[in-house]
Amino acid sequence: MLGSDVVRAAEFVNHEVVGAAHSDLDVTDRAAVERFLFQERPDVVINCAAYTNVDGAEEDLGGAMDVNAEAACFVAAAANEIGAKVVYPSSDYVFDGSKSEPYVESDETRPQSIYAQSKLAGEKETSQANPRHFIARSAWLFGTSGRNFVETMLSLGSEHGEVLVVRDQVGSPTYTAHLADAIVRLVDSEAYGIHHLASQGECSWYEFAQEIFNQAGIDCRVMSCTSDEFGRPAPRPSYSVLGTERPDALYLPHWKEGLASYLAERSVAA
Repeated sequence: MLGSDVVRAAEFVNHEVVGAAHSDLDVTDRAAVERFLFQERPDVVINCAAYTNVDGAEEDLGGAMDVNAEAACFVAAAANEIGAKVVYPSSDYVFDGSKSEPYVESDETRPQSIYAQSKLAGEKETSQANPRHFIARSAWLFGTSGRNFVETMLSLGSEHGEVLVVRDQVGSPTYTAHLADAIVRLVDSEAYGIHHLASQGECSWYEFAQEIFNQAGIDCRVMSCTSDEFGRPAPRPSYSVLGTERPDALYLPHWKEGLASYLAERSVAA
């Protein structure tokens, strides 16, 4: 989902891009990663490969760590060998949700789920393997090239006319096309380190669902519940809005604008 938009955003500003799908490159194979990067010799490697099944990771520690941490080390180290910068997209879930104001880059991480632990491990592996690294933390991603919350809501709303959504998790829904634009701008700099790149504004999943149906013009009853009542396997932070303290910060549009752009892109694709 993010990778497709990164390729498009980079090509739009005339970068020469080689996009490797999973079928082209298994990032958990160190030798394959080295062969691929040594052959292509890029200036920048953007590692959008990820294990993203938050609940599934609770029963698959090895799988999550293999992709999100160990493979991240392979990619970053191989990039370093050829003098390339590396970008590692990460997650707001590395925080525990105990704050009541947006998290900034220097805030203490305290991941609560296996998925979050694997993403934090990937951050550390990337930063240790390549000094020319960008850690791009984002949140609640949705885009037209992959499964996401917006598509799930539109499908359920059209089929059933009502949905049940949690109200006690607050974050910043982020359109992957906006995130991709920011990442491409980031790699043209030398502002190495951690960056928080999420949409402006905040909402709960419940409020997000209401806005989805409002903008899409779908008549759907949105009911709310608590996270405990919803009963998902993996714990999630109750508040994971991302802010920034960086003087060179890049700012993404508001999440409602991202949703409007997503729905417009989706309409054209249809």
